[in-house]
Amino acid sequence: MSQDTRQEMSPEMIDEKSRASLWFRDLRNQIVTAFEALEDSQSTGPFADLSAGRFEVTETKRSSDDGSDAGGGVMSVMRGGRVFEKVGVNISTVYGELGERAQMAMAARKGIPGMKDDPRFWAAGISLVAHMQNPHTPAVHMNTRMFWTPHAWWFGGGSDLNPCIEYAEDTEAFHAVQKHHCDRHDPNYYPRFKEWADEYFYVPHRGRARGVGGIFFDDHNTGDWEADFAFTQDVGRAFLPAFLGATERRRDTPWTEADKDTQLVHRGLYAEYNLVYDRGTKFGLETGHDANAVLMSLPPMAKWV
Repeated sequence: MSQDTRQEMSPEMIDEKSRASLWFRDLRNQIVTAFEALEDSQSTGPFADLSAGRFEVTETKRSSDDGSDAGGGVMSVMRGGRVFEKVGVNISTVYGELGERAQMAMAARKGIPGMKDDPRFWAAGISLVAHMQNPHTPAVHMNTRMFWTPHAWWFGGGSDLNPCIEYAEDTEAFHAVQKHHCDRHDPNYYPRFKEWADEYFYVPHRGRARGVGGIFFDDHNTGDWEADFAFTQDVGRAFLPAFLGATERRRDTPWTEADKDTQLVHRGLYAEYNLVYDRGTKFGLETGHDANAVLMSLPPMAKWV
């Protein structure tokens, strides 16, 4: 990384970090509002008689080893809704010092020069996972984040679709929205980040992908913070139009017990990936974040055969 991007806490970076943290909160509010509206609009199907789902909101706190404040966030979880069986939309802004194991859990920034001497860090982001009532409606994951140390800063994140019963129309439409938002910034972003998602969301011990992919990026620093932040915002903005289309098409599709069984088995695959391979899960646990918030991604029910 060039010297000009290895920065101490300049006044500009303080402002940039505040803007990023506020954006993740605003995106969370947009998604929560849209999901509760979707619950209100569900008037048919086997879950229509249930009360429309609402998010339970819990503040999370994190402490340093000496007991001092180390940030926290907001965990928002909806369970047992008409459309969503379980969905979590979490935001956090955390800071402190990275221990050796936490440094090793970082995705693409292992061995940052100077990190051992000055292990301070700051991170903010949003993380979302939705598990659906109807097996024909795909599960989905999205997260975006900003990370800062005195030695480097970068953005990361992405969004990927995880149907247990795949529809080519849904896959194509989801990827088209991702591509459109990537192309607004660089025509090379979508093919590059799609390939990265295909590699990242692969489950080696099962020899298959977790879902039908999407985009994934990490260690994203072009040297232009404004441009990289704008791109990260657009990844977040792409989420609702990409996901809600498939949800609207499939939420009233009749399903059988065999379909539900297929969903539960696929959820087992999802749980395996998140517990064994997911870097965000490892990093959250290693840095002492609230375990319930870190493990929010796990499905409410799953099955192994």
